[in-house]
Amino acid sequence: MAMPAAARIVATRLPLIEAAPGQPLPPLPRTAWIEIDLDALVSNARILAGSLPSGIRLEAVVKGDAYGHGAVPVARALVGAGVRSLSVATFDEGLELRQAGISVPILVLFPIPPELVPDAMRLCLSVTAGDQTLLDRTLAVLDSLDDAGDQAAAVAASRAELPIHLEVETGLGRGGLHSTDVPAAAAAIEASPRARLAGLWSHLQAADDAGRTAAQAARLGVASSLLEEVGITMPDRHLAASGGLLVGAPGYDVVRIGLAMYGIVPDGLTVDQRHAATAAGLKPILSLRARPVRVTDLPAGTGVSYGPTFITRRPSRIATLPLGYADGLPRSLSNKAQVLVRGVRVPAVGTVAMDAVMVDVTDVPGAPVSVDDEFTLIGTQGDESIDALEMARWGNTISYEIVTAMSGRLPRVYYAAARAVQMRAVACDPVRGGREIVSSDARALEEQPGPLGCE
Repeated sequence: MAMPAAARIVATRLPLIEAAPGQPLPPLPRTAWIEIDLDALVSNARILAGSLPSGIRLEAVVKGDAYGHGAVPVARALVGAGVRSLSVATFDEGLELRQAGISVPILVLFPIPPELVPDAMRLCLSVTAGDQTLLDRTLAVLDSLDDAGDQAAAVAASRAELPIHLEVETGLGRGGLHSTDVPAAAAAIEASPRARLAGLWSHLQAADDAGRTAAQAARLGVASSLLEEVGITMPDRHLAASGGLLVGAPGYDVVRIGLAMYGIVPDGLTVDQRHAATAAGLKPILSLRARPVRVTDLPAGTGVSYGPTFITRRPSRIATLPLGYADGLPRSLSNKAQVLVRGVRVPAVGTVAMDAVMVDVTDVPGAPVSVDDEFTLIGTQGDESIDALEMARWGNTISYEIVTAMSGRLPRVYYAAARAVQMRAVACDPVRGGREIVSSDARALEEQPGPLGCE
């Protein structure tokens, strides 16, 4: 249905609310929320960048909504701290950053649909090619732009070139061209007046497996040598990510840092002694907290939550926290997880529901726990801490999944200099600090980015 002229639309795509100078943020829409420490993020970035050899650039990976932390505020903080380039996984993740005014170079790590190539050029996104058929289609779209008449093509045609990074299959078994196919793909890119070979990269399968890593580095080296033999200028090469950096894998020209940027060492990684201080200096930037929506005393023999998979064996005080598997808490945490309240560990009991998890607070010292108490599911409270890795082990998964699965409906509050400076929620009320958009057509809803960082 056509949108009426000057339609007023309240932005509901995870709007970011800024705290006015000297003013608090509006009230949270629920009593379960995530806190993000932007100062710790910047500190992590500087520690990691400082561990790189001279001449190697750090590229921050902010895919998956910055691993669940919030892509726009995280990217803004990192760019403000001097990070010069970013990686995402999908076209729309790049679009989100451009709409937010992020102007540094952005690489999309997974191939985009060829139909979106004009938009990628307009947004100055770098793209990945790891399949010859899709590369051919991408180049065909580029070569047809001069004959296209639509507005998007005209905008794209005004840009000089589309930077393309070739992914090399070195052993992950997931994507990329085989080394021997790289020269032909590179030559095809070089032959297109609107394309430029900007990168050659791969991804490690098991960073701390020295044999596998050496073999993958050798295969990337073969691809590099084959390009040199045919006289193609060597683009930036990148192989190592967080795990690769911490085990001392070859850095080449760029190191893509994701999980470690957020203060989490990859699960099970044996850190190289040369990087032990780096790993020790990283600080998790995410905390998950909640206040209960009910605290009540239940008699012995009462079933708690669905099933029930937990039945009280004694008179018990049970707190209901308003978050569940719809927020990213794995259902596999049922009857396994622990939560902090008043600096004390207490057990989660019963089946994790879509919107609720129950906690047994019977043994917490002092006055009975009430709805005014704050619970910490991830983070520090008093002398106790629970991190994403510990939660992952309870749920038989990995820390990557724990943080990236945190639902967009969990409000995120961003702190800098010990002050809440931003909040992100599913929707916001413009009267309470949200943004309102006045638009006469759907395309005008796109916020225009500032100067873009084409490679």
